[in-house]
This record gives sequence, structure tokens and C-alpha cells, in this order.
Amino acid sequence: MNILILSFAEEEFAEAVDYDNEQCLGLGYEFAAEVRCAFDRIKVFPDAWPLFSRSTRRCLLNRFPYGVLYRVDGDAIAVRIPPPRPSL
Repeated sequence: MNILILSFAEEEFAEAVDYDNEQCLGLGYEFAAEVRCAFDRIKVFPDAWPLFSRSTRRCLLNRFPYGVLYRVDGDAIAVRIPPPRPSL
């Protein structure tokens, strides 16, 4: 299966990497590596994570407060990495 990152998600992802790198040098790259690991898990086990909506699933990252939202569509997996909600 191929991973297709939605265009607006690429921008959100780049902003998250930049933000984390501003907070601590190298943290953004660790975040990017964690997202790549999530993509690998989703490719191998696309039905492993619970439904987030009727057709969307969410794979939570291990080290960061993010989840990868994705939908399987034939041989492609469309993904989005939304920013975390601010703490209340």
C-alpha cells in the first residue's frame, strides 16, 4: 500500500517539525522519525487502530501528543497529522 499525505497535512507536518526543533534542537527530527514509524505500522496493519469516524482511523504516536488520521482507499492510505489540542 502507498501512503498519500494530504497537501494541507504536509504543511501542518512541516510546521510541527519546525516548532519542535525550535523548542529543542533535533526534537522535530525525532518527531518526523516517529511519524514515519507510524506510517510503517499503518501499512502493515491498516485495520489495527480504532475508528475515529465512520471511515477514518487514528494511530497514536508513542512519544508525542499526536495521532495520524488515515483512511484506506483501495491500495492507498490517505493520511493527516493534525496538531494536538492545547491543554486546558
